Amino acid sequence: MFRCIPLFKCNRQVECVDKRHCSLPTVPEDILRYSRSLEELFLDANHIRDLPKNFFRLHRLRRLGLSDNEIHKLPPDIQNFENLVELDVSRNDIPDIPEDIKKLRALQIADFSSNPIPRLPAGFSQLRALTVLGLNDMSLTSLPSDFGSLVSLQSLELRENLLKSLPESLKNLIKLERLDLGDNEIEELPGFIGELPALQELWLDHNKLQYLPSEIGNLKALICLDVSENKLEKIPEEIGGLCSLTDLHLSQNMLETVPNGIGDLCKLAILKLDQNRLHTLNENVGRCTNLQELILTENFLMELPKSIGNLNELTVLNVDRNSLGEIPLEIGNMTLLGVLSLRDNKLTKLPNELGNCKSLHVLDVSGNRLQYLPYTLVNLELKAVWLSENQAQPLLTFQTDRDETTGENVLTCFLLPQLSYTQQPESTLSRDRDSDDDWEIKEQSRTISVKFTEEPPIERETPFVRQNTPHPKELKAKAVKLFTRTPEQQPQEKINEAPTTNGMVLSPPETVQPPELVEPSQQQVLPETNDDESDSQVQDKESSEAENDDDDSDELEREGRRVAWVGVGTHERTGRLHRRDTPHHLKNKRINQMDPGRAERIIAQVIKKQELHEHKTDDEATEDAPDGHLWHMDSG
Repeated sequence: MFRCIPLFKCNRQVECVDKRHCSLPTVPEDILRYSRSLEELFLDANHIRDLPKNFFRLHRLRRLGLSDNEIHKLPPDIQNFENLVELDVSRNDIPDIPEDIKKLRALQIADFSSNPIPRLPAGFSQLRALTVLGLNDMSLTSLPSDFGSLVSLQSLELRENLLKSLPESLKNLIKLERLDLGDNEIEELPGFIGELPALQELWLDHNKLQYLPSEIGNLKALICLDVSENKLEKIPEEIGGLCSLTDLHLSQNMLETVPNGIGDLCKLAILKLDQNRLHTLNENVGRCTNLQELILTENFLMELPKSIGNLNELTVLNVDRNSLGEIPLEIGNMTLLGVLSLRDNKLTKLPNELGNCKSLHVLDVSGNRLQYLPYTLVNLELKAVWLSENQAQPLLTFQTDRDETTGENVLTCFLLPQLSYTQQPESTLSRDRDSDDDWEIKEQSRTISVKFTEEPPIERETPFVRQNTPHPKELKAKAVKLFTRTPEQQPQEKINEAPTTNGMVLSPPETVQPPELVEPSQQQVLPETNDDESDSQVQDKESSEAENDDDDSDELEREGRRVAWVGVGTHERTGRLHRRDTPHHLKNKRINQMDPGRAERIIAQVIKKQELHEHKTDDEATEDAPDGHLWHMDSG
């Protein structure tokens, strides 16, 4: 027989409750049933605003997670958690820490980060069991003078505060291994910082430091030192005493030189000196034989020391945006070099020894003045070679060429030789944008353009005048005349037909009457060409047009907007296919703005010509066309 176990006996065995990311508005009431056994409670990432009074009856609680909530007050009853070892109330709206927190004698890990707390309570230094303390992203302007009483601290994070100085008692933190003071307002680093024998990580980035104390060289256990984004003008020679240092970050300072002591950092693996004022690189850098990454971006370096070839372990070398004119031949000794970036320098040639870098797979030399690449690069298994800012693919196809001066084989491609590229300042760019004249010159220099036939042209004053395109019916009439003409009349009658060039139909200048100036909206640039077609070619063309004009005229009327390629220049092609004339888009417009006298003269000429043709032959078509001239019509 099975017996039912009472509910209170089941609840007694619950030791951990995890309600993270449950969108809880309040602390669940059923948690109180586990007060006799609950040791771990995680309520992170909810919407809890208040902590009820009965919540603090969980006397056996050892780990409490309340981060990422909306708690606006930490009650004094928190002192009831006498067994609490870990407390996380980061990322809330807590304005202050109650003084009663000093009674949490067992507390070892505490995180109050990202709360608007301006100061620490008076009894905070009595939490002597603390080993990890997070006070990031608060509003702290100072630390208590007895802060050094937290002698068990191993990790102290004070990033993103308003600290300007450090209490001298900080030197008592002899067990401290990690100290993060980044993104504060510290102007001077005290000398007692060198009295922290266990310190392994020191983060001082984004402060206002102008120098480092010489005592910093006493940190024999220091592994990582970050003093980037400060105002350092020099580094003390004593930095060579950091015998355990592997990472040294000196980016974004005002350094003009590197101390000789840099060569004593025998374990240094990462050295970042980008965005400084270096004109030369200390040769002692070549003594850092374990260096794996060297960043020298955005300095004023004109050359690299030959000792750089001693860096046999180097895998990444970045010297972008400097003034390098050449690369030392010793670079070929870097057999482990995988990434070499020399972007935006003044290089005209790369050494052949670069082909000895067997591990090289990325080479960036864009923004230089290279004429070619060394032929020895064919021995490498390159995955990316960047030669231009606008390069579309990481790896290009190279061809073999010969250097005329040395007679050596070289590699070249369509991006070589490089064109010097200098980035224009904003003032120049804005001035160029406002220069309409330069833009018009660039537009006129283009040989091919895309034009929408129904799109109104840009109003611009030019010496060219648009000529009207003949109506398809006129072309049909011409075809009738050609087919019905007798052999005796052919040599007497010269057809003034416009030649075709580059997709445009032009009118012969010697037969067209002087055109009248029209409005800029009616103007179009027409290239000139020579009329070299024979009469037989004209007849073939006209016969082809006569057979297809009926279908084409209907098709053209159904068409909407089209894209037409407008060519410039004269280029005749002989072929079986000929371009047909496009009907003018104002073909149905009446001549209502022409001079009445001129219109009468034109009509009289047409009638007279018709009478002459009727008199010469009775077999001629009754529907006769006007003269082959292309008359200019003012489209109203």
